[in-house]
Amino acid sequence: MKNSELRERLRKERPMTMISLRIPEDVVKDLKYVAPKLGFSGYQPLIRAYIGQGLRADLAQLEENPEVMLLVESLKRYGVKDEVIASAMADVVNIAQVA
Repeated sequence: MKNSELRERLRKERPMTMISLRIPEDVVKDLKYVAPKLGFSGYQPLIRAYIGQGLRADLAQLEENPEVMLLVESLKRYGVKDEVIASAMADVVNIAQVA
C-alpha cells in the first residue's frame, strides 16, 4: 500500500458505517478483557484494529500477486462458491506460514 493511501486510512475523522456482526459471547468477553490491556478505549476499536491489520496484510499479498485476484475472479465465473475459495485461500496462507 502506498504511503498516501495509508495516511488516508489512518485519519481519525474517516466516515464510519454501522454494521451488525454476530460474535460468540466468549469472544466478546475476551475482547473486552484484552482491549484496555492493549491501550484501546473499548472492544470495538480493538475489533477495528484487528480487521484493519488483517485487511492490510491481505491487500499487500494481493498487490504482490495480482494473478491471485485473477484466479479468484476466474473461479467465481466457473461457479466456485465464495466459501470454497475462502477456505482454499486460508489453506494457502497456512501453508505459506509453515514453509
